[in-house]
Amino acid sequence: MTRLHLDPDSADVNAYKLMTSLVVPRPIAWVASRSAAGVGNLAPHSFFTVVCADPPIVAFASIGDKDTLRNVLETREFTISVATEALMDEVNATGAHFDADTDEAAALGIEMRPSTVVGPPAVAGSPGAMECTLHSTVDFGSSTLVLGTVVSFSVDEDVMEDGLPAYDRMGPVARLGREEWGLPSPTVSVARPARPQDIDPQVGSRTETGLSER
Repeated sequence: MTRLHLDPDSADVNAYKLMTSLVVPRPIAWVASRSAAGVGNLAPHSFFTVVCADPPIVAFASIGDKDTLRNVLETREFTISVATEALMDEVNATGAHFDADTDEAAALGIEMRPSTVVGPPAVAGSPGAMECTLHSTVDFGSSTLVLGTVVSFSVDEDVMEDGLPAYDRMGPVARLGREEWGLPSPTVSVARPARPQDIDPQVGSRTETGLSER
């Protein structure tokens, strides 16, 4: 098997496209914010992850100086709604380049609901949302990492199972490479080994067709 070695500094290599094709699937932060003047903004950000549990902190990256970043820096608060398959077209549409004085949710007819702690609302049709205040930012030049402290969670009771949101009930979508999206897929439960002795001895063994059967 031939392996390609690509230099990210080469003029022939598009590091952004390579990373977004290799780091998959990526959850989507559907971020709602408001400007200091009160203009709403709703936009998807697929450079998104959990950073800390105590205190609860999440992070997303703004590629370039976007309205979301400016709003968060001005008001120091935002919400993140779960992007679902049922709302995939709306999520995608909010990624268009609207004017800064245009509220994407209002322009696209996306219903929003009031938050309980912060000013910006959340997407009413989303099964879950996090209300955040700005913790800090890290400037990388072409992008800015935004870290937010979660000050409130809101989850539809219908998607809860054993006290937690269930993946299959929420139906979240993910971003892949190119213009591809990842749809909700079957899941498996695998017990995490606490000690090396807990690891299945078959792990790492191979057959002619690939990994051995469990």
